[in-house]
Amino acid sequence: MPDSYAPLLSVDLGAILANYNLLARRALPAICGAAMKADAYGLGAAMIAPLLKRAGCSHFFVATVDEGLALRQILLPGVKIYLLGGLPPGSERDIAAADLIPILNTMDEIARWRAFQRGPGAQDSARRQAGLHLDTGLNRLGLDRAGLLRLVADPHLLDNCHIGLVLSHLACADDPEHPMNRVQLMAFREMLAALKLPRRQGQAPLVSLTASSGIFLGADYHFDLVRPGAALYGVNPVLGTENPLAPALRLQAKILQLREVDLDMTVGYGASHQVRGPTRIATIGVGYADGIFRSLGNHGWVVVAGQRAPIVGRISMDLMTIDVGHLPPEAAAPGTLVDLIGPLQSIDQLAGDAGTIGYEILTNLGARFQRRYSGG
Repeated sequence: MPDSYAPLLSVDLGAILANYNLLARRALPAICGAAMKADAYGLGAAMIAPLLKRAGCSHFFVATVDEGLALRQILLPGVKIYLLGGLPPGSERDIAAADLIPILNTMDEIARWRAFQRGPGAQDSARRQAGLHLDTGLNRLGLDRAGLLRLVADPHLLDNCHIGLVLSHLACADDPEHPMNRVQLMAFREMLAALKLPRRQGQAPLVSLTASSGIFLGADYHFDLVRPGAALYGVNPVLGTENPLAPALRLQAKILQLREVDLDMTVGYGASHQVRGPTRIATIGVGYADGIFRSLGNHGWVVVAGQRAPIVGRISMDLMTIDVGHLPPEAAAPGTLVDLIGPLQSIDQLAGDAGTIGYEILTNLGARFQRRYSGG
């Protein structure tokens, strides 16, 4: 039985499709892939991945083996699924069986993939591609210059690895003026030139540097393949500019109860909000267990009947409270839907008030939301 008090997450598949098409056009002649990490950034890979496949997307990126296996159950052979997190020990056979493509991040992973390709079933290895991650300055995953020099000195270390993609990742792409962008671009070009990967079956490996924000840095950064993620779902890819992408979700919760409060009363845990005069407090059925960050307490706002209403008191696990004393009583009654993200408050605005980014809001949306899909 549906819980009529449950918060509501509405996902606009048509907007996601429009965003993909915009990004794909912007990246031409590069190929446009799609990042499906964390269940399509919390919005549902089972609904979104087939939509993008029908739109022509054939390169999908996930973080973990489990994500890759789940996505392969959704997407039949014919699309490439890359595992950005690398090659966990013992995962080689499962990865090969599901026709997944591990991104090799270390010399150990390269050695283990090469050994696996030489082992039993090697006759099938021609279809078992891998990717290679070169670290150009982010200093997370990927081969550093020392690892690159080992490959340059001994190219046979990549024998049987069947490298079909070489990638790196930008640290500051959401700030077009940041000098790190150009530094990483030059480093990537130098590393590619030194590596001199051989052509396989008449084709050189694809090359990829940019995710969502990097697409807007220009053609120099696009190479063969771009791999947008959060931009598909409407997160602004460039700091301080008007968002060119369509909002893809609406986040709403219902008013459960109202009460009159007056001077010297307090609201919520820790008595953190002091009432300064007569007003009305609405309690909404959503909290930090649903991904609404506690940092929004006494700081953020929501939209009720087209008007802003401040969040007062602390966000608790299942509930939050807002001041609706300035609204007509009929505008804020039990059962009224309140917008946390919607036409008058973007995901980036909510994230800014929470002291974080839209990516983190998306990927923390809880399982208790009733999900509704439209369009697409």
